[in-house]
Amino acid sequence: MVRCALSRIVDCDVEMSGPVGGLLRRRMPAQQRRNQLLDAALERFARKGYHDTSMEEIAEAAGVTKPVLYHHFASKTELFVELLDTVGEKLLLDMSARISAETSPYRRVLAGFSSYFEFVSTSTSAYQLLFASGARMSEEFAAPVRKLEEEVAKVIASFVEADIDDSHRELLGFAIVGLGEVAARRWVTTRLTGGEASVDDALSSTGPAGGGERIASQRLDPGEGDLMAVRLADLVWAGLRALPADKSAVHESKKEPVIP
Repeated sequence: MVRCALSRIVDCDVEMSGPVGGLLRRRMPAQQRRNQLLDAALERFARKGYHDTSMEEIAEAAGVTKPVLYHHFASKTELFVELLDTVGEKLLLDMSARISAETSPYRRVLAGFSSYFEFVSTSTSAYQLLFASGARMSEEFAAPVRKLEEEVAKVIASFVEADIDDSHRELLGFAIVGLGEVAARRWVTTRLTGGEASVDDALSSTGPAGGGERIASQRLDPGEGDLMAVRLADLVWAGLRALPADKSAVHESKKEPVIP
């Protein structure tokens, strides 16, 4: 993509044939441009980590000049934080919608795990950014990750139908989130590194120090994620069924069917 000579003044980018075989451009809408920059940044951060990725690399990957990038994001920190928020919101909205669409307790549990493992397998770069980039270990980036975990735990806890107090319900929400996170981390490690590295080593390879090329270039099997979702849903549902029944909730049956 040829860079626009006026990029210091105008954000222009879309190639069109000119009357004499040259290239003309029209301005990309601001939100579309911003999304494009976020997509480019996601891939670079997931591959190399925060500290080893430069704004120049992100601009080059997006096909723009640095002034265009800095027009939308004042700093690399601002860009990274917005990316964490954007990716986290996407996961939360999808999970909430899929859980809410189900009417039985077991299927709600299954929908939550299915949404999460689908996110891990189809948006692996986004997963790495949130949960395997060391973001939670950094003071400046830990808040968005903690906020996402809290929001997901609240969504899950709200669908736990049992005669228990709020603190107990909140604890279960976080416990279920933790179960999914640990399983996903192990899945990424064993499938994308061939079992050669420990969980901590594999995840730190995509952390702020960088070096996640090998993981980022490989793919997970969505079918395996579906199977993991069923197995963990069965485990969680077995525990939830042992809780005191919520007399205000309407249960279709004491036992929900397991989806193969």
